[in-house]
Parts: sequence; structure tokens; C-alpha cells
Amino acid sequence: MEIQKLRAALKGVCAYKHMMEKPVMAALTGLVDALCTGFGERALEAYTSLFYTLRQEGMSGLGQWLDSALRYEENPYADLIARGGDDPALVQAARRDVAVFNILSQSDGSEFVAALDGLLGEEYADTVADLPRWSAGKAVDFDELTEFYRLHGAGLFAKYRAFLWEEGQLFPVKRPDSPKQEELLGYEMQREQVVANTRALVAGHAVNNVLLFGDSGTGKSATVKSLLTQPGLESLRLIEVQKDGLSDMTRLIRTLRSKPQKFILFIDDLAFDQDDKVFSALKTILEGGLEPRPANVAVYATSNRRHLVRQTFSERAGEEIDTFETIAEKTALSERFGLRIPYQNMDKKGYLALVDHLAAREGIEMEAEKLHFAAMQWDVRHGGRTPRSARQFIASLSVE
Repeated sequence: MEIQKLRAALKGVCAYKHMMEKPVMAALTGLVDALCTGFGERALEAYTSLFYTLRQEGMSGLGQWLDSALRYEENPYADLIARGGDDPALVQAARRDVAVFNILSQSDGSEFVAALDGLLGEEYADTVADLPRWSAGKAVDFDELTEFYRLHGAGLFAKYRAFLWEEGQLFPVKRPDSPKQEELLGYEMQREQVVANTRALVAGHAVNNVLLFGDSGTGKSATVKSLLTQPGLESLRLIEVQKDGLSDMTRLIRTLRSKPQKFILFIDDLAFDQDDKVFSALKTILEGGLEPRPANVAVYATSNRRHLVRQTFSERAGEEIDTFETIAEKTALSERFGLRIPYQNMDKKGYLALVDHLAAREGIEMEAEKLHFAAMQWDVRHGGRTPRSARQFIASLSVE
């Protein structure tokens, strides 16, 4: 590696110019500049800053950092490929930049240390000799990188699958709570409908927004979150939106339109009070205003209420002349979900079968008659024949 030529090549980076402003590359260019202009002490400080910054970001070397930055930082070339555009000049610039970065990817820092040794006096000999190296990486294949952009785009959506939308910003969830299919209990027919709708979304078909409603503890939220563990849904992204974020969700939807992934906007435990300010915002999102909902976006919501809106007796006996029309307008919100799936408490037979299954899985040895009697006693005291209640019952036996 010739330091002077490397310096000139780095100054010519075009398509990935944003990367040159990152702390790692800022430290690297500071190192190269200092080496080329003969400032040994400045170069030494830049080298130690570069090593520190790599470790601070959890990277073993320049190669690993560059590979991650090229794949997961949004850039003009990735955007071009993801939307199927054509720009020969940009393609040429990106190819040239990757070739420059590949010189750095395969370095462990030894060339920089050797150059440092020639600039510093004898008093620095031991310091330079003891400088740590980072791990050398492998070259990035430009064609493989391009294919990655075509399938996944770049940025946070290429790196993570679950997100929170809070205060107008997206926050990635590195380890989402996504139960596996074998961990879900009962309600197979309901889950099959949700999975089928989601597979159609991933396949690029027009799909319904989904409302999962019914009793608490039946696994409505778990059904939605488990979609991330379903095989064949790797392009799916799940964005959880709190109710107070609904008024700003239109802006989020606009940013998703051009992405190659498919998105579920997940609203958990949804219910509206009288005169709720975000009520109309959700109506617009579900049915669309002048700007239609993108084909790669669907809204999935869970609620303990069939009609989503809390009603009081005072509302029904209110002063408004068209009281029933007002009530109908509010309760009709749920009808804007094309797919409405009920989750009701299990019957006795299904509940006891679930208890037997969980007891066997936990290694609890108890006569069936005694186990069933205790399970029904638990149901009387705690209410609700649901998977949550069954798990809690089995947990109580484990403690005993």
C-alpha cells in the first residue's frame, strides 16, 4: 500500500462520500494526511484514535467496519439499485469507491505502523513497536453488494427487522420478543388467517388491514410478533406504533413506500375514548385519503374491544339529536379493517387439553383428574380460559 496514492484515492470518493465523515474514516484520513505531510506525532495520535474508535464501535478491524458500513448505511447507489433505477455514472463511481475501500479492508494496520516508524525519533521506538494491530478483513465483492442492495436496500431496514415508532422517530429493536411457532398455543385457525394475509403481503399482493380482537391473554399480540419467526417472511419488517404516534404515522408511511421490504405497522391494545384526537388519523390511514396506502404496508392492530371505541351510557343518552349516527360512526372504525379475527376464551375441553400439554412439557406428574380439578379451581379464582391463564396455572404448580 502506497500511502500517497491511498490519500489521493480517498479524496476521490464520490458515491460513498457520507462514509468519509464517520469517526472511523475521519481518524483514518487524519492518519493518512499526517503520514503524507510528515507530522509523526499527529499521525501517532490518529492511529491510536482509529484503533480506539474501531473497538468502541465493536469492530475487529477496518474490513469488518467497511463491510457493515457499505451494507447498512443509506447511500445513493443502494437507493438506485433498490428502486431499479439506471445511472451509469453513479454505478461507475460506486464500483471505484468499493475498490478503494477494499485496499483498506485487507490491511491490519502494519503499513501505517511501518510508516510511523520512519517519522518518529528514537524516544518513540518502543511505543511504535508496541502499537496494536486490528484484524485484516476480506475484500467486498461489488456484484454481491449490489445484489444485497437489490434484495434489502440499505440502512436500518436492511440490518434490523423490528422497530419502535416513538416521537416521530424509528428506533431499531435488536432482539425483538418474537415467539416461535411451537411456543404459541391454541387458536390455530386464527393464526393461519394472519399468516396467509402476511404471506400475500410479502408476495406483493393487495392485502387487508388486520384487527385481532377479543379476550385478554389469548395471544393476539404474540400472533403478530411471531410473524418474524415464520420461514419465507424474511423481507417482513414489524414497526410497533403507540396510539399517540398515530397522528404522525402518515409521514412514516411515506418513507416506506420506496423500500424493497414489506412492512406491518403494529398497533397493540388499541382502544379510543370519546373525542379521541387520533381517532380520525387512524381512519385516514386505514382507508387512505388522497394519498393511497403503499402496497408494501399493512396495518395490524389488537384490541380487547370489538368496536375499538369505549362507550358509556351517558353517550347513548346524550344531548346530540343524531346520537345513534354518532355511535355508529365510532363503532364503524373496526369495519375499516378488512380482516377481523376474534380471539375468545377457550371452551373447557380445549382449556384442559392445553393444561395437559403444558404440564407434560414442564414435567409435572399429577393424576389427570386432580390436575383438571385444580385447573378449574384456578379458572374460578382468576377468570379466563386462555393460554396466559394456563401458563400461570402451570407456573403455580411448578412453584409448589
